[in-house]
Amino acid sequence: MNAATPFAELLAATSYSFLRGASHPADMVAQAIALGHRGIGIADRNTVAGVVRAHVALRDARAQAAAEGHGDLGFRLVVGARLVFADGTPDIVAYPMTRHGWGRLTRLLTLGNRRAEKGECLLHLADLIEHAQELLLIAVADDEHEFLLRRLARHAPLWIAATMARRGDDRRRLARQQALARRTGIPLLATCDALYATPEQRPLHDVISCIREGTTIAEAGTRLL
Repeated sequence: MNAATPFAELLAATSYSFLRGASHPADMVAQAIALGHRGIGIADRNTVAGVVRAHVALRDARAQAAAEGHGDLGFRLVVGARLVFADGTPDIVAYPMTRHGWGRLTRLLTLGNRRAEKGECLLHLADLIEHAQELLLIAVADDEHEFLLRRLARHAPLWIAATMARRGDDRRRLARQQALARRTGIPLLATCDALYATPEQRPLHDVISCIREGTTIAEAGTRLL
């Protein structure tokens, strides 16, 4: 990638996003390095379970680069969680800024886990606002969420995720998001909203999507991402 246009994917899901992500954390880290990205943000659905494997993958990649005489990779890994809510709030990715922020995020996830059955996490917007100190937030939102975004921006640094979903309405949707950013002063952040590491893993992700949706490859249609 051209050094003048640095990029880091900050909405990367892994196989720890059950039935959503198709790739191991190590695969996501390795592919980001191979593409020349400046870093990657691992953010799985209501969990930080992939943090250890992601850090081990980066440690090994740095060791290999040093052994081969390539020096510092100049690559950064950040780990957070993609918060999925039960009250209609759009998905919001949260990244801790400090150790205190990490504690706030893990307490928030613990709160949601204790409310729900095993394997589930029950969160509301008020929970995030209460625990937002020392967190950086990225909202997967559109102009219909303007009031909510204005409210959330009073409590933590906030960006709006701008993704090319390739569904035919990208230009119109991005134009709406640009207008929203101008009205609210909340900046846009470019992301791929990555669900798997390489094109070769697309068939696996399709199968996972069909299991989640209770359908078949032949009948899944636009439910395949």
